[in-house]
Amino acid sequence: MKKKMLTFAILALTLGIIIVNVWKPDNKAESTIQQEETNSTEQIGLEPGNIPPDFELTTLTGEQVQLSDYKGKKVILNFWATWCPPCKAEMPHMQSFYEKNKDNDIAILAVNLTNTDKGKASIREFVNEYELTFPIPLDKQGTVGPEYQAYTIPTSYIIDSNGLIQEKVVGPMDEAIMEDLMNSID
Repeated sequence: MKKKMLTFAILALTLGIIIVNVWKPDNKAESTIQQEETNSTEQIGLEPGNIPPDFELTTLTGEQVQLSDYKGKKVILNFWATWCPPCKAEMPHMQSFYEKNKDNDIAILAVNLTNTDKGKASIREFVNEYELTFPIPLDKQGTVGPEYQAYTIPTSYIIDSNGLIQEKVVGPMDEAIMEDLMNSID
């Protein structure tokens, strides 16, 4: 009996993960409004070649950041949390990459999924422990992560200097991967 319940639980969990990763909410009205605001023929969305949905968040240091302000720079838009082991593995690579490239029109925005995390104090502790110096926007309301389909973390979007998504990376990256991705885009 226990084996059947365990099998059922595993199947239910697997089905739930598949549904969450496949389901895409209908944001056509919102995308249309953003499309009109951009006065561009490019489409807003998460596919390569699209303009990523804009957002404005407050960083851990209290500064307001808006994704669209980074147009003209190559951007690694990363979604993470302090409790995530692959995120912990990725952060030293991200910091090293940032230190080497911050003066080369390359930016890192590491959006903390704050509504799923252990509170601002643990985020600060994490940032201090890993000596992170790039901006850490806080997704306190839990709206930006889902909008970017960051259901498995870390999830990163590689955005070129024209403000267009070039790639989505699910899972941790090391410094060599970041270097290759940034060198492959304009």
